[in-house]
Amino acid sequence: MPDAISAALDAVRSRIDTAARAAGRSPESVSLLAVSKTFPADALRAARTAGQRAFGENYVQEFGAKASALADLDIEWHFIGPLQSNKTRIVAETAHWVHSVDRFKIGERLSVQRPTGLPPLNICLQVNVSGEGSKSGCRFEEAVKLAHELDVLPNLRLRGLMCIPEATDDRDRLAGQFARLVELFATLRAQGLELDTLSMGMSGDLECAVQAGSTMVRVGSAIFGLRHYP
Repeated sequence: MPDAISAALDAVRSRIDTAARAAGRSPESVSLLAVSKTFPADALRAARTAGQRAFGENYVQEFGAKASALADLDIEWHFIGPLQSNKTRIVAETAHWVHSVDRFKIGERLSVQRPTGLPPLNICLQVNVSGEGSKSGCRFEEAVKLAHELDVLPNLRLRGLMCIPEATDDRDRLAGQFARLVELFATLRAQGLELDTLSMGMSGDLECAVQAGSTMVRVGSAIFGLRHYP
């Protein structure tokens, strides 16, 4: 397993490098977040040995267990899944980033529960760029107001925006949805918010996302293999 994960990481990094250069960007402008949900702690340990430091988890209980099991490693933990307001504490106390803040109540609870001895919790506002009813994320029309509300909460630092576009092989549709987030990002920066992160792009569409301007791609299956959900 360690050799396979190391080789997969190299392949993904090569894809990012190629996509960035094709877009006229520095490969260093795009960071890789390894999405490790459903995979055992040993898989994360192997990836960390191969040089990967940032890991993304989707489920609160699984995140807490892995953070405890891997406490001996220097890992930057990103929580990227939907958050219920009654399950925010362990994320507030343990994560370095939360990408899935999509309403003020979640941001408020993370702010209150973030220990004062820790640095501010980095957050991204998740925006539903496709308008699908099944998707998490705030409505596009609500994003500007919500971003400004989140930006002033103590113990948090609003770093940027996150999206999950619709599952489609239509690259023009994907590009259009990524472009909506990029346009919103530019609008918020013009309004004075100090944003630096566009969290968009996954295993199947990272090239399209990098072309659009993504600064952080969230890649799981291309690193760890197919998931087997219980």
